[in-house]
Amino acid sequence: MTSLNLGLALILIATIMMGLIRVLRGPTAADRMLAAQLFGTTSVAVLLLLAEAMQAPSLQNVALVLALLAAVATIAFIRHIWSASPQSDD
Repeated sequence: MTSLNLGLALILIATIMMGLIRVLRGPTAADRMLAAQLFGTTSVAVLLLLAEAMQAPSLQNVALVLALLAAVATIAFIRHIWSASPQSDD
């Protein structure tokens, strides 16, 4: 089971590398933010897989904090975009 978890973690890390391309090439800020959200989600999954494979429960706490930070970053981005867009009186 440990080798399966480590293999899945490697696949997820490869996914992060593909997301890095989107961050670098993303034509809009929203594309880049979605890629950053992918980083957060995938990193949480990788940490949980490593916690299970290495029998290190402290990594679960790190994954929980990272998930919280990713959610806060998304909310901050949406608030920033929302306040920067012009108001319409429709």
